[in-house]
Amino acid sequence: MSKPRLWISRKLSANTEARAKRDYDVILNPQDSLSSSEDIIRMSSDVDAIIPCHSEHFDAATVAQLNERLKIVANHSVGVDHCDLDAFKSRGICVTNTPDVLSDATAEIAMLLLLGAARRAAEGDAMVRGGQWKTWSPSFMVGTQVTGKRLGIVGMGRVGQIMAKRARGFDMEVHYYNRSQLSAEKENGAVFHSSLDSLLGVSDFLSLHCPASPVTKGIIDAEAIALLPDGAILVNTARGALVNEQDLVKAIESGKLAAAGLDCFVTEPGGNPAFAQHKNIMMLPHIGSATFETRDAMGFRALDNLDAFFNGTEPRDRLV
Repeated sequence: MSKPRLWISRKLSANTEARAKRDYDVILNPQDSLSSSEDIIRMSSDVDAIIPCHSEHFDAATVAQLNERLKIVANHSVGVDHCDLDAFKSRGICVTNTPDVLSDATAEIAMLLLLGAARRAAEGDAMVRGGQWKTWSPSFMVGTQVTGKRLGIVGMGRVGQIMAKRARGFDMEVHYYNRSQLSAEKENGAVFHSSLDSLLGVSDFLSLHCPASPVTKGIIDAEAIALLPDGAILVNTARGALVNEQDLVKAIESGKLAAAGLDCFVTEPGGNPAFAQHKNIMMLPHIGSATFETRDAMGFRALDNLDAFFNGTEPRDRLV
């Protein structure tokens, strides 16, 4: 019996690609080039399955033109805002994602950005690296202390709960807004807010961990920022679409926000050039899950879903 034919749209970890080559008739992308909608449509006529990343976009128009040979899209990501799930459902194409396995790595980046933004790490690094460190005094490079402050978490899912756990190590007081209140065990002392407005009012630091959707697009805008305490710090390791970037710039310029730490942007790759004008915006190129361990785990989780599907069992992470 021939093996299912699989297209892996981007370069994945060596361990993932080795396992894929063992179990599938696989088409790899060693150049790691980005695929267009036309590429996706063309490839769908030659494969039974695709492992894409969030860089490949499956809008309704693209999904409508996928070849009937394609049976499953096993995403190498948790977020699926790049996929029109309703369109996939109408075509009868299975879609999966990779939850759980990247939560620790993403929470690490969120804490890195929180600390870095608070203590002016990017500014300090640039100063020393550029040979501009010429003086020192008690008033030099003063930042915001993290210990004992209030952290507001938007989206208390897997990553949000781990972020809360890490924050407790800094004696932060954790508050959260979620679609529903967690059990007391999962809350672990965190304070639930039934509305975003209520959470914003007590958030010295605000960390975003909810998915992007039509409901959450631009959820952090001028109106929301106005409800934060003066000098608050925003951290986003979820999706760029959650933040109105123009309103964020205005809040930084006015001093309403003391700083921001961002790992995701509305435009990716590239980010927002306006942010680069502000030393108190710390930026990373969407590397929240970029550890060796997590990349292997994400790739294996995607392959686990494919294995289940082609073995005739229900994929663990099926979305449609």
